[in-house]
Amino acid sequence: MKRSEPGVGWLLRSNDPSVRYFALTDILGESERAAEVRAAKQQIPTGARLRALLSGQRADGGFGVDWYKKWGGATWRLVSAVDLGVPPDSVGARRAANHVLSRLPLVRGGPHDPHRIRGRFRLHASVIGNPLGVCARLGMADDPRVQRIARSLVRWQWPDGGWNCDSSEEAGHSSFYESLAPLWGLSEYLRATGDDAVRAAIDRAAEFFLKHRLFRSCHGERVIDPRWIRLHYPVYWHYDILQMLRVLDRAGRLGDPRTREALDLIESKRATDGTWRAEGRFWHRGPPNAANTEVVDWGASGPNEMITLNALRVLVRSGRID
Repeated sequence: MKRSEPGVGWLLRSNDPSVRYFALTDILGESERAAEVRAAKQQIPTGARLRALLSGQRADGGFGVDWYKKWGGATWRLVSAVDLGVPPDSVGARRAANHVLSRLPLVRGGPHDPHRIRGRFRLHASVIGNPLGVCARLGMADDPRVQRIARSLVRWQWPDGGWNCDSSEEAGHSSFYESLAPLWGLSEYLRATGDDAVRAAIDRAAEFFLKHRLFRSCHGERVIDPRWIRLHYPVYWHYDILQMLRVLDRAGRLGDPRTREALDLIESKRATDGTWRAEGRFWHRGPPNAANTEVVDWGASGPNEMITLNALRVLVRSGRID
C-alpha cells in the first residue's frame, strides 16, 4: 500500500504512536530499522491510551478493583495494552500479568479440571485464554503457570474444536464467545514457544470457526447473530468477524478460502474516506465503579482508528490489498 491510500495517511497522522507504528509496519511493510518506525516504537509507552491503561496501578499489580472487573480490571487492561504494542519488558504490564495469574484458580493450586458433563469440560475458557495470550506477548510463556494454562486448554477442548461453559446436559456445540480467546491465547503461545503440543488444538479451534464461515450456521445460510457482522473495538469477551479474522491471522489460517465472505463484508464497510467506523460498542465512559466503564476513549462516533487499523491489517495480510 502507499501512504497516499485513503485511510492510511489518516492513521499515520494519529496522536497515538501505537497506531502510527502498526500502520508503518503491518500495513506499509516498513522495516523495523527505519528511522520513522524506530521513533514511533520508542514513543509507544508514552501514548495516552497506553498510559491510561496502566495508570492507577496498586502495589499488588492490580488497579484497585477485581482483576476481572469489566472493563477496569487488570485482565481487560492487559488485553488492550498488548494490542497497543506495550513493550514486553514493561514493568507495569508484567506486574499486572502476575496479578492476574496469582488470582486464577487454575494456577493457584485449585482443582485442575472443571466440571465435566457427558464427557465435556464446562468452563469459561475465555477467562484463561486471554491471560495466556497476554503472557505470551509479554515474554512470559516459559512461566510454569502460563504453561499450565496452555496444557489445560488443550485438555479441556471439546470434540468440535471449541470450548463452552454451558452446564446443560444437552449442550453439545462449542461457544463462539468462549472459543475466540483460547484460540488467540494458544496461537500466541505457539508463536512464543514453538511448542508443537498445542498446534493440533489450534488447528481444531480454527476449523470450528471456519466451518461456520465465521458467522453462519453450519446447518444452512442463517447468520447466527447479526451483531457478529457489526464492527466493534474493543471486543472484550464478545465476538465479531473482524476480531475473528485477526485471530485467524495469528493462527496462520487467514488464507483459508472460507474467510472470503467475512473479508468481503469488511471491504464493503469501508467509507469513501478510506476509514471504518464502529457499528456498536460494549463500553462507556462514566464513574470508575460503574459496570462496563472504560479508562480509555476508543471512539464512539466517526472514523475509528483501531477498527481502521485492524481492517487494513486483515485486508493486507489476506492479499486483498497489495
